[in-house]
Amino acid sequence: MLRIILCYGKHYLMGINGAISVVWKLQYNIRAISQEIGTLNKVFPSFESAVSDIPDGATLMIDGFAGPGGTSQNLIRALRDHGSRDLTIISNTAGLASVIGFGTLPGAKPIDIGILVDNQQVKKVVASFPVSPSPSRPNSFEKAYQLGEVDLEVVPQGTLAERIRAGGAGIPAFYTPTGIGTSVIEGKETRVFEGNEYVLETALKADFALIRAYKADKLGNLAFRGTSMNFNGVMVTAALISIIEVDEIVEPGEIDSYRIDTPGLYVDRIVKVEP
Repeated sequence: MLRIILCYGKHYLMGINGAISVVWKLQYNIRAISQEIGTLNKVFPSFESAVSDIPDGATLMIDGFAGPGGTSQNLIRALRDHGSRDLTIISNTAGLASVIGFGTLPGAKPIDIGILVDNQQVKKVVASFPVSPSPSRPNSFEKAYQLGEVDLEVVPQGTLAERIRAGGAGIPAFYTPTGIGTSVIEGKETRVFEGNEYVLETALKADFALIRAYKADKLGNLAFRGTSMNFNGVMVTAALISIIEVDEIVEPGEIDSYRIDTPGLYVDRIVKVEP
């Protein structure tokens, strides 16, 4: 009965296009509530505990889109210490903070996907901007890729965002004109619509998402700020288990409804950044 009620509520919230991802997401939520937590409280005591069950071979979506505050730096560091290997990372970049301070909070040590690459935990990266903007200062991923230690799938930025959104909405694939005439469509199906050529792109989904938000309530409703409003919201919907790093946790109802960027139904774990 609980599953039926929650599914109905989710359909009401997201619409019929999300039906497939709704059931997929809720099956995990119900299992987690009944087997692991036994309560709707999603707050975890530490970053280490929040990532402790990420296994070898997992696929992760990791946020980040320039500017301070948009990257889940503490969760990335905890994952490095946890040591999971053979990871596939889906992200806008493959680590720029360590090279140019991209996305680093003022006064903080740069932390990005590069620390996972340096620790030999990454098998493949799916990204739109995987290399350093400075040829003389290659990032960790670029060095590993040149040595043949990691694989890469380059995806145009808008296509990356839409593939992630499609994964969260239960849409298996879509056609786009982006990439026609370039190497990024090699091996992919193309069709002509109204005289124009389009390439078929498949949805992206992940086992886990590591996301930063400005604020969350204890039910998981999220408010983003600044650059974290770009990929973060769609990544939460496309991951089986979403883990959120936040600056502030408040009681349910303290975030105005019009300020909720992602509803708590998509959120599984919350960890507060301590000053």
